[in-house]
Amino acid sequence: MPATKPFWEEDEDVLVMDESDIDAASPAQIVVYNDDVNTFEWVIECFMTVLGHTSEQSEQLAIIIHNNGKATVKSGPKRELLPKCEALQDRGLSAEIEEN
Repeated sequence: MPATKPFWEEDEDVLVMDESDIDAASPAQIVVYNDDVNTFEWVIECFMTVLGHTSEQSEQLAIIIHNNGKATVKSGPKRELLPKCEALQDRGLSAEIEEN
């Protein structure tokens, strides 16, 4: 028996993710480094404003950065951290994204 064609055609949607999409969703953290330029008060204010940390969290992070030379200040998906990291850099902090 010959094969018959269906009376309709089906379209199939395919989601294609490129490497940048995968990178954007990957877990990461913002690391801030100690410097001799920014005051404790400014660093604390930046953490509260940009990252939404409490004054206590921000103060503790500033002390850790001062004593250890760096600290992880925020973790999450890379796409969410990028604008926060840029905002910290725009305010003069030495910050970068590290991927897990």
